[in-house]
Amino acid sequence: MKKNIALAIICFLPFHLFAQQQWNLKECIDYGLKNNRSNTVYENEKKAADAKAKEALADYLPKVNVTGTFDDNLKVQQSVIPAGVFGPDPVKVAFTQKFNTNGTVQLDQTIYDQSLLNGLKANKFSKQQADLNIKQNEETIIYNISNAYYQIYVYREQLRLLKENLETYHKQMDISKLQVQKGVTLQKDLDKVTVDYNNASSQIRVAESNLTLSENQLKYEMGYPINTVLPVDSAAQQDVAMPAAVNTNSSSFSAFNRTDYQLSEVNSKLLQIDQSRIKAGALPKLTGYVRYGAVGFGNTLGPAFSDLNPFSAVGLKLTIPLFDMFKRNAQYNQAKYKSLNAIENLKLDAGKYQLEYENSRTKLIKAQTNLDNDRRNIALAESVFKTTDLQYKKGVTDLIDWLTARNSIKDAQNNYLSSLYSFYQAKLDLEKAGGSLKTFYSSL
Repeated sequence: MKKNIALAIICFLPFHLFAQQQWNLKECIDYGLKNNRSNTVYENEKKAADAKAKEALADYLPKVNVTGTFDDNLKVQQSVIPAGVFGPDPVKVAFTQKFNTNGTVQLDQTIYDQSLLNGLKANKFSKQQADLNIKQNEETIIYNISNAYYQIYVYREQLRLLKENLETYHKQMDISKLQVQKGVTLQKDLDKVTVDYNNASSQIRVAESNLTLSENQLKYEMGYPINTVLPVDSAAQQDVAMPAAVNTNSSSFSAFNRTDYQLSEVNSKLLQIDQSRIKAGALPKLTGYVRYGAVGFGNTLGPAFSDLNPFSAVGLKLTIPLFDMFKRNAQYNQAKYKSLNAIENLKLDAGKYQLEYENSRTKLIKAQTNLDNDRRNIALAESVFKTTDLQYKKGVTDLIDWLTARNSIKDAQNNYLSSLYSFYQAKLDLEKAGGSLKTFYSSL
């Protein structure tokens, strides 16, 4: 008894573990948000924005410069003292010696620079821009993974239907072979069924290839190793075949929910700051400094380095730009018109995003209606085929009617598969247009 229980546990574990390995849509998105290579790119851009903010702040921090010079005056420069100062004749005097050393340490501190202060305001918006770029990249990952995932579901549904068709044709081929052997029907009838059977086989191979391509696309969007098997969850196949209806009655929409709109707003604010920064360039700039150094002279190298004369100074420097107004005005006008265009583009974007949302909403309503109709049409075509198949077996109708009824099922299935994919595509497009992809992801 104990051996039987242990054997049952051993047999159950592999299936249980395998079931745990099935990836549903939320798990695929979770993996993609962590492992897609584009995440690294946008994280690096955020770090670059942080570094840029520190660079802007550094212009208002103290700066210390150390300067050292050593001169070997090959020919010492002389100055002339005019006649009458020290005697009746002019006197030539050298105010330096052959060797001259000079070392200086100077600290500069910006006390007031309005253009720098305005530039510091851009740091907050630059960080917001980097964060929004990360958010937009996450939304793109969610959209692409969901799209590839739904493609896999649709191709699996197509394979299921094609294999059902293939089985039906195979059974009919067996019946037709017996009828040909008994002389009840002609070889051409068997050939007609065989042609449809071969066509179904070819369609299965194409669908299998498309399924593999979709699986590879999903791996790529997730950042999952291409050569590693990714067991996508197929337990929810019924949910795909019968997708839940989507409420499209709500027309509430706000362009601000769109990340790209938020990015445009941030860009507009940055342009306004740039405009004020250029304008502030006309204001005076005040800088304080502290300087300490030493000077050495000598006709030989020794005294020039050993006999140093220290000096120091503390001072203020006021800079008033006077004659650069033409260049600055041109720069200001450029920034002003860029800022005005950014504001107008925001209004254009709001209208464009409203249009995208309404169009996506309309497409989803149509796709949902088409899906319901095509699903009912399959059931109707199958009902017609059952009747025709029964009539054919009783000899009331011929093979042409049987094949026609079967082809009607195939046409209905193709329309259904197209509507199924269109439905999921429209659903994703509506989430994207409404700026609710992350909400969609959280609700999975």
